[in-house]
Amino acid sequence: MTDNDQRGPGMVAADRRENDRVMRERLSRYKKAFHVGRVIASQVDRDRLFEVVIYQTNEVMESIRSTVFLHDPKADQLWSLVGVGVKKREIRIPSDYGVAGWVFQHRAPVSVNDAYTDPRFYSEVDKKSGFRTRNIMCVPLVNWAGRCIGALQSLNKRSGDFTDDDMELLTFISHYVTIALENMKYCEELKDMNKAMERAMNHLSHELKTPLALIEATLDLLSRKLQEADDPKQARALTRGMRNVRRLMDLQRKIDDILNLRSFDEADKVSRIVASAADFVEECGDEIDVQHKEIISKILKRIESVYGIADLHIEKTDLHRLLNDICDQAISCTGDRDLEIFRDFEKGHVVNAEEGMLRKVFKGLLKNAVENTPDEGTIVVTLKGTDHEVCIDFRDTGIGISPQNQKLIFHGFFHTQDTMNYSSKRPYQFNAGGAGSDLLRTKVFSERFGFTVKFESTRCRFIPDDTDECPGRISECPFIKTPSDCFSSGGTTFSVGFPVAVHRFGIQGAR
Repeated sequence: MTDNDQRGPGMVAADRRENDRVMRERLSRYKKAFHVGRVIASQVDRDRLFEVVIYQTNEVMESIRSTVFLHDPKADQLWSLVGVGVKKREIRIPSDYGVAGWVFQHRAPVSVNDAYTDPRFYSEVDKKSGFRTRNIMCVPLVNWAGRCIGALQSLNKRSGDFTDDDMELLTFISHYVTIALENMKYCEELKDMNKAMERAMNHLSHELKTPLALIEATLDLLSRKLQEADDPKQARALTRGMRNVRRLMDLQRKIDDILNLRSFDEADKVSRIVASAADFVEECGDEIDVQHKEIISKILKRIESVYGIADLHIEKTDLHRLLNDICDQAISCTGDRDLEIFRDFEKGHVVNAEEGMLRKVFKGLLKNAVENTPDEGTIVVTLKGTDHEVCIDFRDTGIGISPQNQKLIFHGFFHTQDTMNYSSKRPYQFNAGGAGSDLLRTKVFSERFGFTVKFESTRCRFIPDDTDECPGRISECPFIKTPSDCFSSGGTTFSVGFPVAVHRFGIQGAR
């Protein structure tokens, strides 16, 4: 006789009904989990994502509380947002504390059905929050690249202990949470890129206004003079010039319109405008006569000086000599500005490189430091070497760069001032402005020739926003009492490093 025969048909039927019930419950929970995955994966706003994950995970896991912990690599901490709406707050714990820390470090799931008997449990969180943790289930969040980015945790199942089925469900949900977090990260990066492009267009539009207005006024004056001289040939040349200036002014106005509309639907219009500008440049070669070609030649040389790299002349360049020369030149260009440039140069450091390229890099970084440091401030240029690297630092006691702008500083045509406060002054003046191309050029050179360029910056705590203005002289600042207060409030250091005895694209550092 079989076990089923011995138990009787009634008991067998009861077992089947129970199994069917369990299967229906599991199927229902997995349907919920699938729905949760779709909801979670559609979120890209950080605050909203945390709220959705917590609510939906509690629903499926039948838990009282759930938490998403993310790893902050700089602080080596796990952080999360807790609460809802205006009561939302950030909590942080060391990355190896508690059950979540253990899961993050070991990249392994954990189920703890008696929290206070488990040595991994961090009870201080309960003491601070007033919440009493009974049981915990926690799984790692591992992205597509295999890197653990945090942990997903559920606390206090409403009925009984967490089971193996619960672990399977929470792991299932964690995959969707990881995807959503990665999407959120990419969306934030795209927003930063869009902001950089918008500011670049805004800046270029702003830069076009003044020179175009001056050129138009000059050409108008020449037109009146030529009418008096009755010179038809020159008048025709001038008419062509006026026509092309008006085309550029029309281009500038169209850019303004697009910026004001801020519509992604205008992408095709931007493409047509850029194509029109390219046609204009191409046409200039045929239309401009001999007397104007010198002007075009100067413009082309200026473009080449910013981005072009002529035939390289690799040579041994004494950095001590070169940096002294650049510092002397900067001092002569500052005019009546009240600044001190201190030098701390070790002798004997030589690099095999094109000196003209190095001069552009160092001059641009020192100029940037001068233009961002108020009068009565200081700039320190150092040259030091180790067994592995020759490093040049340009450290200023200026206003610093805001965290948001630090992400965009090497994107090109980017200025850190608010556009409404921006103006192009003479080079080396405080807040001189400019096209923002020096740092982009330095970055391009570093990538091409194998040296490094990096920076650290602290925005002045008294003027934290781009719209806040520095008076331009330390003694006129209403927030400080002594110059040292200003020096400690903010500043930026750009560092250029040349690897020692490493050949790449003609660069070699030598001591």
